[in-house]
Amino acid sequence: MNRYALKKTGWAVLTVGFVIVLNFFLFRILPGDPAKMVRDPRLKKDVVEAIRVRFGLDEPVINCVEKISPLKLGSCLANPLETQFGRYIVNLAQGELGISFHTQRPVADMLAESLLNTLLLIGPGTILSIIFGVLLGLVAAWKSRTAIDYSALIGSLIAWAAPTFWFGIIVLFWGSSRLGLPIGGKLTAGADYATVWEQWLDIGRHLILPTITYTIIFAGQYTLFMRSAVLEIFAEDYTLTAKAKGLGTFQILRKHALPNAMLPTITIVALNLGFVVAGAIEIETVFSWPGLGLTVVEAVGRQDFPVLQGAFLLLAVSVILANLGADLLYSYLDPRIKTS
Repeated sequence: MNRYALKKTGWAVLTVGFVIVLNFFLFRILPGDPAKMVRDPRLKKDVVEAIRVRFGLDEPVINCVEKISPLKLGSCLANPLETQFGRYIVNLAQGELGISFHTQRPVADMLAESLLNTLLLIGPGTILSIIFGVLLGLVAAWKSRTAIDYSALIGSLIAWAAPTFWFGIIVLFWGSSRLGLPIGGKLTAGADYATVWEQWLDIGRHLILPTITYTIIFAGQYTLFMRSAVLEIFAEDYTLTAKAKGLGTFQILRKHALPNAMLPTITIVALNLGFVVAGAIEIETVFSWPGLGLTVVEAVGRQDFPVLQGAFLLLAVSVILANLGADLLYSYLDPRIKTS
């Protein structure tokens, strides 16, 4: 591993450490008491207090002096685990993300299930958006200042600027009324499947509309970046030299334009791939898809700290790792970066 890679990896590790600390305090500045979010008027004060004790909400956040009882102050000062922050760090080191206040399930299991659903939804859309966006950007730059270029440019700008939730609702109404596709969920409610293939076929029908929404929204972004990068490369001296040598446009695109234009595109792809783990919150909400995005929205309304902490940590670490991967890939595609 060269010096450049070590430097980038070190900064990534430091960033993850900062995120872990921020992750704990970020959700504890929210107003209200999570133990009182159980909206049952029959619950008495002693029951609410029992809920606080069960989930460790009676412990101080970070300062042991916050203890009301002076009898526990000595043990608290001697044992940092008597604080919520101390327990959070120890549990995190053991791979535990806590128990959901609302569902009483381990957060790790909830996030793993939601993550699989999110990847099932976003994965195909990400691959298709990258393929169509890069190809359309290349064609638009190749046919610069023609009807094809103007059409691709206008369409990409509209797709990129359109609010995701609004575009998702348009696709939902169009697909359900014209094509008869499901409007939401992962499976048809009450359906009985004779085979596993029938179940996956039903899942595939539910995936069509949200995948189309995701593909169009992000393909517009990739098209604009790819087109801009290729046009800049066409103005470089080495491109003019290649033309003077008699190379055709396709050869210039394949050997010169595409490898160099991928450098700025990789950054955008890496950032988007990092946010894929968090899920397309708006798309999952519009199509009622049980992924990470929908899980986060529900956890915010319930002040479910463990779920929010786990989801935020998963998102942040994914973005950091995606950026680290982009930096390392940069050094492979452009050896000059290693010596910078």
